[in-house]
Amino acid sequence: MKTYVVGGAVRDALLGRPVQDRDWVVVGATPQAMVDAGFTPVGRDFPVFLHPRTHEEYALARTERKVAPGYHGFAFHAAPGVTLEQDLARRDLTINAIAQDEHGQLIDPHGGQQDLAARVLRHVGPAFVEDPVRILRLARFAARLPGFSVAPATLALMRQMVAAGEVDALVPERVWQELARGLMEARPARMIEVLRDVGALARLLPELDALFGVPQPPAHHPEVDTGVHMLLVLDACAHADEPLPVRYACLCHDLGKALTPADMLPRHIGHETRGLPLVAQVSQRLRVPTDCRELALLMAREHTHVHRAATFSPAARLRLLERCDAPRRPARFLQLLAACAADARGRTGLATRDYPPQQLLAHDLAAIQAVDQSAVSAAAIAQGRQGPAIAQAIAAARLAALTPPATP
Repeated sequence: MKTYVVGGAVRDALLGRPVQDRDWVVVGATPQAMVDAGFTPVGRDFPVFLHPRTHEEYALARTERKVAPGYHGFAFHAAPGVTLEQDLARRDLTINAIAQDEHGQLIDPHGGQQDLAARVLRHVGPAFVEDPVRILRLARFAARLPGFSVAPATLALMRQMVAAGEVDALVPERVWQELARGLMEARPARMIEVLRDVGALARLLPELDALFGVPQPPAHHPEVDTGVHMLLVLDACAHADEPLPVRYACLCHDLGKALTPADMLPRHIGHETRGLPLVAQVSQRLRVPTDCRELALLMAREHTHVHRAATFSPAARLRLLERCDAPRRPARFLQLLAACAADARGRTGLATRDYPPQQLLAHDLAAIQAVDQSAVSAAAIAQGRQGPAIAQAIAAARLAALTPPATP
C-alpha cells in the first residue's frame, strides 16, 4: 500500500499559495485493509476514508466510466490493481493531476507543472467532456487564478459539452455550490466570462446572460454595457472582501435592465421593479440560501434609492431605513450599503470613488438605534396614547434623531 498527496495541495504548494487541505490517494489497498488500519469509511459513491488521527481524506485509486448523462452518470472501479497514473488520468485539469510521494518526488504524467509555469488551464484528456461539473469548476479556477488563460482545445471541449446538453443535467444544488465558491474567489468576474464564452451562462443563468449588449447612459456608466458593469461590480466586491450575500446581491441587482423596452433605452426607468421577479426566479431555481436571496431582492429594489440618499430629506431617509427593515435587521442593511458601494464603484474609471451614501445612511442607522424606544413608549403611554399613537411617537423620535438642529 502506497499513499500520495494529490490535487489542490500539490498545485497550491507549487504556486506558493497556502495549502488549506490535503487529499490523498491510496494505491494497492482494499476497503477492508483501510478499515483494519483504523481508517473510517465516509465515501458514498466510491471508497473514501478519514485518517484516524489527522482526519484527512484518503481515497482508493480508482477509474471511472460514463454510463448515463449528467454528473451522476458514472460507474467507479477501485481495486488494488488500479495504478496512480490511471487515477490521475481521470482528473479534470493538468494542474490538478500532479501527485507527490512520501519522499517529496512529484509524479506528473500530464504536464501539470509545465501548465503552471505557462499559466494555462488545460483539460487532462478527452474524458473531460463526460462530467458537466468540470465546466463550473474550470470557470471557478479561472476566477481563483485570474492570470491563467484557458487552453483553446479545452474551450472547444466545453462548448461541445454545452451543445450536447450536458449542463442541462446539472442539479441546482451543485450549480449553486460552484457558483457560490466562484463568487468568493479573487476575480469572480472571470468565472462569469468563461461561462459566457462557452455558452454555459445562457443555459444556467439566462437572466444574467441577457444583460450583455444592453446599453446604459454613458454619463453614469462609462462602460455602457450592462453586463460589463455587472462584472466590474463583482470585482469591486472582491476587492472590498465582501461576504457571499453581498456578492450575490451585486450579481443580480440589475437583472431588470434586460427587460427595459427598446424605446426607453439607454435609460432604465423602473428596472428595479422589473428585476424583482427575475431575482426571485433565479434564487428559487438555484435554491439560493435565504440570506443571499433576501439581500438580492432588497438590493434590486432599493439600490437606486440608496444612491440618491444624500439628496433626501431626513423624513425620506427614515422611510428608506424603515422600508429596508434597518432598525430590526441592521447587519443586513449595512450589507446593502456595501453592495451599493460596489455598484457605484463598478464603473470604468470609478473604482476608487468615494461613496457618501454609505457613510450617511450608516450614521442614520446608528442614530435611530440610539433612540430609547422603551423610554419613548413609556412617555407616550403616560400621556394616554395607545396603539398606533405609540408607534407614531417612536417614529417622531427617530426623525428627530436624523434632523439637524436649526441654525440660530
